[in-house]
Amino acid sequence: MKPRDLLLYNTADKKVNVSVYFQNGTFWLTQKAMAELFGVNVPAVNKHLKNIFETGELEQASVISKMETTAADGKRYTTNFYRLEVILAVGYRVNSTQAADFRRWATQTLNEFIIKGFVIDDERLKQGKNFGQDYFDELLERIREIRASERRFYQKITDLYALSTDYDRESQQTKDFFSAVQNKLHWAITGKTAAEIIYTAADATKLYMGLKTWKAAPDGKILKSDTTVAKNYIAHQHLTELNRIVSAYLDLAENNAQRGIAFSMQEWAKFLDSFLELSNYPILKDKGKIPMLEAKLKAVSEYEKFRVIQDQTYESDFDREIKDLKP
Repeated sequence: MKPRDLLLYNTADKKVNVSVYFQNGTFWLTQKAMAELFGVNVPAVNKHLKNIFETGELEQASVISKMETTAADGKRYTTNFYRLEVILAVGYRVNSTQAADFRRWATQTLNEFIIKGFVIDDERLKQGKNFGQDYFDELLERIREIRASERRFYQKITDLYALSTDYDRESQQTKDFFSAVQNKLHWAITGKTAAEIIYTAADATKLYMGLKTWKAAPDGKILKSDTTVAKNYIAHQHLTELNRIVSAYLDLAENNAQRGIAFSMQEWAKFLDSFLELSNYPILKDKGKIPMLEAKLKAVSEYEKFRVIQDQTYESDFDREIKDLKP
């Protein structure tokens, strides 16, 4: 098996690319690749390796594997590759800025790679290189699983985003996308953000406090928690339209996977806006005029007034049963 070029992590000022093997559920790196990863020379890596093995921290026979690689001259060479445990152990010993970056990043991102399997260099993504058919087969399977799931409409969009080739849940870009996606969809359909929907619709004097649905609908009591969920105030036809939008979005995502096209985080974020624009929906450019906290406080305040009215007029199953028994 040939090593694949993978983007392991991003530093603040540059990207570090190393050739790795991903085999038997773990990473394997050469001494040279570890030196590139940590920004040091090979003798420094070799010194730490000797210390790791001499102190008995790791057993040499279980963490080294000889593998064949093809060099630039076309010749095949047998080289020592070191397991993930060794990479981490060296990373914790190397005194360099890149090693410090790696130590902060390693546990989360390397484990995510093992679980998810998709951490691939952006430049190669653009060039269409290093993507085997199994990558797109699994990507397609994941997209179809998202479609079939019972997740809420905006959660399906974020689930797709999490399939990004460079997905990083801690990045600011991810946080911005996750915080904006629900509002973008609400805005496209209603011209309001989630907070604006709650703030303008919650009214104790209206039937059902302005809610179109709630957990115990249609006969059960409205609870405080029902009043702070934007979709509960949205008319049925708007919810149907939202579901159609998400279904069409998933269709395009599935089609891209079938054509061998994969997206980075930035491309998924742009794709959502482009999709909405192409579908002739308005694009939300900011965070809206009303903060969510203000909207929820207003909804709770209206609920306290509505609760009194509801208690006076609510008829439970028991009440109805007793009424039916009366002559």
